[in-house]
Amino acid sequence: MKKQGANRREKIMEAALLLFSVKGYADTSTKLIAKEANVSEALIFKHFENKDKLLFHLIKSGYRRVLVQNKGMLTYHDPKSFLRYMIDLPKKLVSEEPLFWKLQERLSHHEFSKQQHILFMKPVDTVVNKAFTELGMENPALETQFLLLLIDTLWKKEATGDMENIDEIARLIKMKYGLE
Repeated sequence: MKKQGANRREKIMEAALLLFSVKGYADTSTKLIAKEANVSEALIFKHFENKDKLLFHLIKSGYRRVLVQNKGMLTYHDPKSFLRYMIDLPKKLVSEEPLFWKLQERLSHHEFSKQQHILFMKPVDTVVNKAFTELGMENPALETQFLLLLIDTLWKKEATGDMENIDEIARLIKMKYGLE
């Protein structure tokens, strides 16, 4: 059985994630988070010290959840299946953690959020480059940059619901690389 404090801490985090992703970080006060979580504002400060540290905790724990839910996501069997998986991954990740990715999209200009996303994506670069090298691409490093730029756009569009034809775009990317 969970302790009462852990339950309230989780309620604060859930409320903050919801409000930050919907209203934005700047437009969400700790008072509003406390009201949404049905706790005192003082309890937020007790658990997280301030709104910035609450945000940092949400981002780090969000990436931890994503990694746990997708353990082995960089498993490499062959270049084509890996690249297909990477192109489909944004849709999968956003469907598993829609509020987290919406928050990340809203905070794409925020320094801490950017740093955490770069850390999350860093190992992907090497494996995608390996795949393009094995496929005999003329410039694997440039193709890697291009594909990661497209993948970055796909998850952002998926998180915000900005694009109706995202599946067709993913299929088009696969066709470009002969993955269909």
